[in-house]
Amino acid sequence: MALNLSLRLSLAHLAFALLIFLYCSSSSSSSSSSSAVDLLQGSTNPRRPMILPLYLSSSKTTSSSTSDRVVADHNRRQLRNSPPPPNAHMRLYDDLLANGYYTTRLWIGTPPQEFALIVDTGSTVTYVPCSNCGHCGKHQDPRFQPELSSTYQPMKCSVSCNCDSNNAQCTYERRYAEMSSSSGVLGDDVLSFGNESQLVPQRAVFGCENMETGDLYTQRADGIMGLGRGRLSVMDQLVDKGVISDSFSLCYGGMDVGGGAMILGGISSPPDMVFTHSDPYRSPYYNIALKEILVAGKQLKLKPSVFDGRHGTVLDSGTTYAYLPKEAFLAFKSAVMKETRSLKQIHGPDPNFNDICFSGAGREVSKLLEVFPQVDMVFNNGKKLSLYPENYLFRHTKVSGAYCLGIFQNGDDATTLLGGIIVRNTLVTYDRENDKIGFWKTNCSELWKSLHYIDPSTPSPLPPKSQSTNVSIPPTVASGGLPHAPAPAPDGLLRAVFPGEFQIGLITFDMSLSINNSYMKPNFTELTEFIAQELDVKASQVHLLSFNYKSNVSLFKWAIFPDESADYISNTTAMSIIQRLRGHRMRLPKKFGSYQLVELNVKPPVKPTWWKQNYWAVAVGALVTLVLGLSIFGALLFWKSGHTQSSSYEPVNAAVPEQELQPLQTATGLDGL
Repeated sequence: MALNLSLRLSLAHLAFALLIFLYCSSSSSSSSSSSAVDLLQGSTNPRRPMILPLYLSSSKTTSSSTSDRVVADHNRRQLRNSPPPPNAHMRLYDDLLANGYYTTRLWIGTPPQEFALIVDTGSTVTYVPCSNCGHCGKHQDPRFQPELSSTYQPMKCSVSCNCDSNNAQCTYERRYAEMSSSSGVLGDDVLSFGNESQLVPQRAVFGCENMETGDLYTQRADGIMGLGRGRLSVMDQLVDKGVISDSFSLCYGGMDVGGGAMILGGISSPPDMVFTHSDPYRSPYYNIALKEILVAGKQLKLKPSVFDGRHGTVLDSGTTYAYLPKEAFLAFKSAVMKETRSLKQIHGPDPNFNDICFSGAGREVSKLLEVFPQVDMVFNNGKKLSLYPENYLFRHTKVSGAYCLGIFQNGDDATTLLGGIIVRNTLVTYDRENDKIGFWKTNCSELWKSLHYIDPSTPSPLPPKSQSTNVSIPPTVASGGLPHAPAPAPDGLLRAVFPGEFQIGLITFDMSLSINNSYMKPNFTELTEFIAQELDVKASQVHLLSFNYKSNVSLFKWAIFPDESADYISNTTAMSIIQRLRGHRMRLPKKFGSYQLVELNVKPPVKPTWWKQNYWAVAVGALVTLVLGLSIFGALLFWKSGHTQSSSYEPVNAAVPEQELQPLQTATGLDGL
């Protein structure tokens, strides 16, 4: 019986090892089957996705032994029971439509070598061109040179990975929907996340490219930073080490702006962030539970199951546009065209694509909502994500004031693929630990400046007394334009900036006024009085610092000073002012047009110098000193004068020294007189 049991265990172990071997050996050939290649197979889209698929890594970067899994699970449990770990705060660069992607900066090796990497939730491998690459394009930065890094280690061949022809080093290969590909070897080195990140450099496995084709070869970006699910993902590696929590956030800049922010690790979500369930078992991608779409408040006549076909609804940061199943796309296109009958339909900028474009909307992004409908995506839990025109339109490159639909038909594929255009000016939190994804409308181009305000678990040092604190308020619009959700409550904001007893010495804010009549300029005195009335302060406390007028938009910079009888603005008054400004609760007369808050700054009181505190004493002292000095000087002159007079009389017969008579000097030109 013991022999039979031992034999069964041995056979079981052999079968398990065989399954691992078959799984790993098939990863290279099957990688495309689990990527966005399948999402768009045979697609006849007018616009194809701009790189990058979503799929799990098929190669293991570390041993899959029980001990490794126990360590990883232990680290994840420790994260739940310990204070929040530091985050990696990283800027985003480039523009979604101009470049087709967003990039971030990552440093690899010792000393660090810098790379611009495409941020992609669809890739699991992070890779850069290697110095010995046989077929790599010319990119933004020099190729990675392993020989110059003192901390670089090649990943040696093992049963847990695909190996090169010499069975010496682990390899990877990725193929993408637009027929580009990347392949190379795997290495282990130190990754650094920049000076703005609190996360210290960490060792991680990445790809060193030996071959790249297609768009990967011609793009300016150096490589890709993989944020998908899988053991090769940067996220999974950092979470397994226990250095960050199992969550990350992306925030893409708006139309014509670009930039944004990325946070690796958890943040404290804004109270009005909209969450939807993300089932990690539905597909190897980041899915969301989309149920219906509304255009101008009217529900499209579609069954909820239309958004659950094949891979379901997939959120992919590496794809530029959005793609709907045929039935959903036709209904969406028809609804948008019905709501834009006042606009003229024109041909797209590229004759090779049958784009749906409209002219006559104007160039002001903030006014697009006046001519294009709002689109709402409703999730299974009843929550909805509101899409503004910049979330489903792109500019016509040949006709000014014209826009085209950035949502296309996904061929015959039943998958709903939502690219980066959908989440412009939206903070998207991928909470992988709780299987949900959150959305929050905000100004992504400015978000990176105020990340420490969003995350209260990260302490902020007290700024110098003379330093202004930039609150970086996401812009909102009071009447018309593009509304955004309010930011966190100012009470927590101010306490994060000024811990303990805090005082506000000055509040400045920038605002723009869109005036309907271009010839009409605002009355500054009247506007000042209305602002003071709405903010519940005296008119003498409101000062106009600068004014710029361009076309029919006026840009103002205002300052709220303390009352003349006070050195600072009281906490209650300061928070009331900030709440009214951020909540757009100022109600200005219609003749001033619609206003938009651009930026809000808070400054602590300027501590008066010793001279200012004692200027009366200094003045009196200086006056007394001056009077005494003048008195003494006058007395000396008087004494000297008297002494000179008394000593000028000598006896008649007194001997005096002889003096040589000097010749009389005449002025030039007077000699003839």
